[in-house]
Amino acid sequence: MGSLEQMFSMSWPILLMIVIFYFILYRPQKKQQKKRASLLDTLKKGDRVVTIGGIYGKIVAMTQDTITLQIAEKIEVKFARSAISRHQNQDNDESGAAPEQLPENSSN
Repeated sequence: MGSLEQMFSMSWPILLMIVIFYFILYRPQKKQQKKRASLLDTLKKGDRVVTIGGIYGKIVAMTQDTITLQIAEKIEVKFARSAISRHQNQDNDESGAAPEQLPENSSN
C-alpha cells in the first residue's frame, strides 16, 4: 500500500501537467482547425474573402484545390484554397472598420 501511495504522489504533477496542456494547447487548436475547415468547406462563388497574405477579393471561380479572386476590375488572381484566411465580414466584426469595397462590373 505504501508504494502505491508513494508512486501516486510522485506522478500526480506529471498528470496535472498533461491535463493543463490538453486544455491550454490541444483543445483550442482542434477547435480552431474545425472552424477553419468549416470556413474552407462553405466558401462559394461571390463571397468576399481575405487571403493569408492580406489580399482582399471576391471569389469568381473555384475548383477543388484553387480559388480565383477578383482583386480589382478586370484583375483576377488564382490562389490555393488553403490560402484563404477569412471572410471580409469577419474582418469587419473584429475591427469595426469596413474594408474598401471592390467596384462592381460596369460598362464605360
